[in-house]
Amino acid sequence: MAKAAPKILESARYQPGQVRDAAHETSWEKRISNHVAYALLAYTGLQIFVVMGAIKGEGMSILPYLGLVALVGLVIPLCRRVEKRWQRLGGSDLPHATLARHFSSDRLAIWLFAIGFPFAFVLLARGFAAIF
Repeated sequence: MAKAAPKILESARYQPGQVRDAAHETSWEKRISNHVAYALLAYTGLQIFVVMGAIKGEGMSILPYLGLVALVGLVIPLCRRVEKRWQRLGGSDLPHATLARHFSSDRLAIWLFAIGFPFAFVLLARGFAAIF
């Protein structure tokens, strides 16, 4: 005789973004920190390949090197600011839905910047090169 499959209570089902218990909890701070770290890796890779490709194509222009300096001078402090914001938000008593909305918008902004900035910088550098 076949055994019946155990019933799963509706309230016990895990849904994405839902905190299960303390052992399985993934904090908002850790999640945003992971996105920041991976976005920085993607950003750095794009800076190296896209911006350095522009350097080879346009001769000895100094503008693409400024994009690489922007990695240190602009991007890392901005990412740190996002992480600090989530340290404050994660410890707050905001409802889960509100935190999820903030998380989604911050995650989108992080990835749009990480992917878009290297390409935008190259376009800007080529625009300045065409003008001057």
